[in-house]
Amino acid sequence: MNKTNFISAPEAVRVVRSGDHIHLSSIASVPHVLIEALAQRAGELQDVHFHHFHTEGPAPYARGGPFLDQGFFVGPNVRSFVQEGQADYIPVNLYETQAMYRTGALRCDVALVQVSEPVDGMVSLGTSVDCSVAALEVARERIAVVNPNVPFAYGDLVPIETFTALVKADTPLVTKEYSQPSETDRAIGRHCAQLVPDGACLQMGIGAMPNAICACLSGHKHLGLHTEMFSDGALELIRSGVIDNSCKVIDTGKVVASFLLGSRKLYEFVNRNPAVLMKEITYTNDPWNIARNPGMVSINSAIEIDLTGQVCADSIGTRIYSGTGGQLDFVRGAKLSKGGKAIIALASRTTKGLPKIVPTLKPGAGVVTPRADVQWVVTEFGAVNLYGKSLQERARLLAGIAHPEDREALERAAFERFGR
Repeated sequence: MNKTNFISAPEAVRVVRSGDHIHLSSIASVPHVLIEALAQRAGELQDVHFHHFHTEGPAPYARGGPFLDQGFFVGPNVRSFVQEGQADYIPVNLYETQAMYRTGALRCDVALVQVSEPVDGMVSLGTSVDCSVAALEVARERIAVVNPNVPFAYGDLVPIETFTALVKADTPLVTKEYSQPSETDRAIGRHCAQLVPDGACLQMGIGAMPNAICACLSGHKHLGLHTEMFSDGALELIRSGVIDNSCKVIDTGKVVASFLLGSRKLYEFVNRNPAVLMKEITYTNDPWNIARNPGMVSINSAIEIDLTGQVCADSIGTRIYSGTGGQLDFVRGAKLSKGGKAIIALASRTTKGLPKIVPTLKPGAGVVTPRADVQWVVTEFGAVNLYGKSLQERARLLAGIAHPEDREALERAAFERFGR
């Protein structure tokens, strides 16, 4: 590709008009150079909408004024703006985000993404494929930041001719170091690991608790990975051979994900690695695709869960904290899988000592996994299976894995509500 194909970021974003809806590639691969250039045009624009998954780094698009952020997920960098009403949130199961673009339910006028350097005329969306494929299909303007730090990850590649403008940048991708797992995390990890048989196919998130779960799986054999995202904890299992994907029915022998967030060594691992496929979110999170792999085990977290099994994972009362994400996608996919298990893993109490297993959810709290879908629930005090259990039985089981100091109050609340 000739250097004359490239233009400056300010020149590239001149195509953005008032009223446009803009898609941003997400997580570690946010095109910050384009966002910075667009922020310089704030005085010229009105009513510009932004859509994206969890993003890392500065978020001038979420601070109001001419910009209205309407993300599919609320990360720490935009959370306060959403809670203050300067930004907004679109509730959606992640596998449906691409359908929103493709059907026109949600406009996408401009797609701003970051890509790898081209190989044979194709570029990779690297660490964040997410719903960018659909955005690029429908957008009027398609602008790519070509960055040598973006790994060339196999999976859903894009022809370089797709783009209406190209910008060159050499900025490092955002990396993330996670805190060391606590003893509570490790206890939860041990209980989860006991539910995972050899040959299972895994989905889990990122953070200290998923890393603790991964550490507890080091003695397992022939695990697979089909997930929306993974990080360094899973990377260690792949390198050690615990995750070899040999028992998967689809994408046998390959790790499948849609986005990543972790260390540089994680990004280097996926670069030109044919054993890793980075796919669009409608593929990774489609419950029917998930179910095709036998022994699918999904492990997701929660903010709180009530005595009937309703799982809140996106809000603290009325305050949006994160988003629906792919939790329900994988809960349903795992339950449809032959021999599959859907696990909700959470500490019994918050870091401030407040109970997370509660008689009723906080007023205004969102139900991400309905009680009719919930199956296994794990805390540091054990694991219980709510599938096929009545409301009274669920209350007793959940009280049994709550913090010991919370159990009497939960049992009393269950008696007052259910009569026994």
